[in-house]
Amino acid sequence: MHPALEILALVAIVGFVAAGARRLGWSEPLVLVVVGVVISFIPNVLDIVLTPDLVLVGFLPPLLYAAAIRTSLVDFRANRTPILVLSVGLVAFSTLAIGLVAWWVVPGASLAAAFALGAVVAPPDAVAATTVARRVGMPRRVVSILEGESLVNDATALVALNTAIAALVAHSSVTVWSIGWEFVRAAGGGLIVGLVAAFVLARIRRYINDPVLDTTLSFAAPYVAFLPAQQIHGSGVLAVVVTGLLLGHKAPVLQSAGSRIAENINWRTVQFLLENVVFLLIGLQIRPLIDGVEHDHVPWSQVIPACAIVLAATILARIVYVFGASAAFRLLREDAWPWAVSAVVAWAGMRGVVTLAAVFLLPVDTPGRNEIGLVAFTVVAGTLLLQGLTLPWLVRRLKLRGPDAAEDALQAASLVTDAARAGLAVLDEVRADGDPAEVIEQLRARGMRRSNQSWEHLGRAQSELEPPAATYYRLRMLMLSAERSSILAARDKGVYDDEVLRAALTSIDMEEAMLDRIEDAAARLDDELVTSYQRAGDCEHLRDAPRIVTARTPEGCEECLRDGTRWVHLRLCLTCGHVGCCDSSVGKHATAHFAETGHPVMRSIEPGEAWRWCFVDDLLG
Repeated sequence: MHPALEILALVAIVGFVAAGARRLGWSEPLVLVVVGVVISFIPNVLDIVLTPDLVLVGFLPPLLYAAAIRTSLVDFRANRTPILVLSVGLVAFSTLAIGLVAWWVVPGASLAAAFALGAVVAPPDAVAATTVARRVGMPRRVVSILEGESLVNDATALVALNTAIAALVAHSSVTVWSIGWEFVRAAGGGLIVGLVAAFVLARIRRYINDPVLDTTLSFAAPYVAFLPAQQIHGSGVLAVVVTGLLLGHKAPVLQSAGSRIAENINWRTVQFLLENVVFLLIGLQIRPLIDGVEHDHVPWSQVIPACAIVLAATILARIVYVFGASAAFRLLREDAWPWAVSAVVAWAGMRGVVTLAAVFLLPVDTPGRNEIGLVAFTVVAGTLLLQGLTLPWLVRRLKLRGPDAAEDALQAASLVTDAARAGLAVLDEVRADGDPAEVIEQLRARGMRRSNQSWEHLGRAQSELEPPAATYYRLRMLMLSAERSSILAARDKGVYDDEVLRAALTSIDMEEAMLDRIEDAAARLDDELVTSYQRAGDCEHLRDAPRIVTARTPEGCEECLRDGTRWVHLRLCLTCGHVGCCDSSVGKHATAHFAETGHPVMRSIEPGEAWRWCFVDDLLG
């Protein structure tokens, strides 16, 4: 098949299979691996053999960079201890344990080759971990730890693999000092190159305002970090990760809004294609590996048990280490994970395409090289299928609480309100006496609109009462549809220039994309929505206020009932029991009650909500 047709076939298969998997609610990586295995047995169709350069240079840098710029540097720092325990200690332990088992069971493998196999399969793959972990509803801290582990464990694996390869080379000596130097050079070199690359790219980015040029620089960034690190025998993967983490963290300061939007959309597309092509390529490798084993005339009665035993050893090594580390932290009275979290982390050890590519780094004359390749494929496919398929069940079985949409909405409402108040404060500082009053009022209303909409989304389901934000969204979408139809009609008449028409359509598309989607509160959990302990504010008013008092008018807003007006959401004064309406309502009677009485704390009495707010200190508690 012509290379161009192969590329087109890969993209077409990935798009079709991924769309079908999403529609059926199946895991895309797992389905693509299975499809790749099936296609590999069809003669003369997609005969693509992975090479180290294709994966380690072609696929890995952009995939790691795409994952790194979306990884929180704050979360990474907060979880640095468990990340280091897993990315260094676990890789070293797994290399030794798997190497000893492989030496025992893999036909024809020497001790050095067996340890090379252990180094190859020891580190979980960043792409596999990121792709699967986000789809199974894990707690965010667990996802952050798994992502951090899979992003930085390359330095340890690289040292172990290079050490094993050195032992395979005739007359080479491997000492503790050489292993230590390899680790320092890999980790230190990657870290330094990553910091320098991030600094240089950040300086350049300050002078770029064009989203197209900025995105072009972003596409070059992973290779600006990866290639120099590889030249000095440092960890290119670590350099890319450091660069991506820093540039992603600084993006709101370094980039314009248009550049950030363009970069996000473009990298999502690149990541989708490369990520899924990688999983398809994993499946396509099974046939060449089987042919290589048959060429060596090794009995399948020896190969199949060896593959199964190494797969089991790979899974068990992670389980033993994670639970052992958790027990050690408990004995040392350190902050240890709950056993349920340890179980999920221990089971989330999916391997990926890097494992297969690393096999090809072994010298051609390595004893049992084809058998090692097939074992590595078994570990990759086995962990993806076995652990990837059962992770959702395990998370549900252990009742680990994943991200909650209602809590996210509450945090967002508090955050947006603080931001809106900051914007209004700046408006009061910079406004001039000659500024038109109507403009200032429009800016004030615009500044508080998103804040009010965020609080509206916490309230009743739209089927009970449509908040103003929902009404705005519904009517504005109808208006935009009519505007688009009018522009398209003008386009068909040939009255306006194409460039003018495209600009007008782009403006409508941008507004439609920016409109907030109205979330149905009925889809939330039945538990009362309260502020999480980590993010709850603390002040004397919140500490002294009760959680609930008797409402004077439980049927609705006191003033709205008196005046015959309509409220959106209800708030309860925790000092006197007054029931008032929220700031999205016409009367804003809850805020007016505070202004009149000075009673500091109110709480929501909407169904399923129990969060409180201090008017005096502007704190959510």
